[in-house]
Amino acid sequence: MRSGRLRLHVGASKLHRWLALIIGVQLLLWFSSGLLMSILPIERVRGEYLVARESTTMLGSAQEFASPASVLGAAPGPVLELRYTTLLGQPVAELTMANGTVRMHDARSGLPMPRIDAPFAMRVARAAYRGPGAPVASVVLARTRSTEFRGKLPVWRVQFEDAETTRVFVSPENGRIVGVRTGTWRLYDFFWGLHIMDWKNHEDFNTPWMMAFAAGGLALAVAGVVLLYMRWPRRKQRKIQGVRNVAA
Repeated sequence: MRSGRLRLHVGASKLHRWLALIIGVQLLLWFSSGLLMSILPIERVRGEYLVARESTTMLGSAQEFASPASVLGAAPGPVLELRYTTLLGQPVAELTMANGTVRMHDARSGLPMPRIDAPFAMRVARAAYRGPGAPVASVVLARTRSTEFRGKLPVWRVQFEDAETTRVFVSPENGRIVGVRTGTWRLYDFFWGLHIMDWKNHEDFNTPWMMAFAAGGLALAVAGVVLLYMRWPRRKQRKIQGVRNVAA
């Protein structure tokens, strides 16, 4: 009959072997994806060297702007926030409505501005572009969610035909750049999806696969520790036991 120690040794060995076979590939993906994501500079992933997201300028103190009361009076509904800023050098009043939408008003007259159209979105993207040359660009209104953009829809997508296939996402509500995607970002996002085991949307960190393989990795480590303890050489104990036997 096997002793309890031997049964523990055999059971830990089998568990360790099968877990290594089942989750070994995912462990390699975790390590390799984590290494790559730590190596890539986050500024390059965000495309900051190609696109300046914040293109606003300081408002001149000598400029005369419409009073907040007149701007709020021209608003179509309740306003949560009003702030004065610039858009392509033009002073604007940005209103965040109670329903979550954003409206732009002319800061001088207080009157509503037309919604951001495709040519204006193209101007915003080109003004923010910092890449070499002036690559060909196209603009479309994206209405469906994708792995590249998970923000508020619809959104203007301006694509530059450069080496990184840079895509700039411009909000049709306030003309702000709400996303920049490059080849480096896509590589990072691909490995991020492998890392969190959300192969479709690349955003859910609490997938059942992730939790199952994490638990399996923990069990693999525990089984390895048990095997290490069981197989650790005990030369001192054997030597002492031999000395006692000779003395007897």
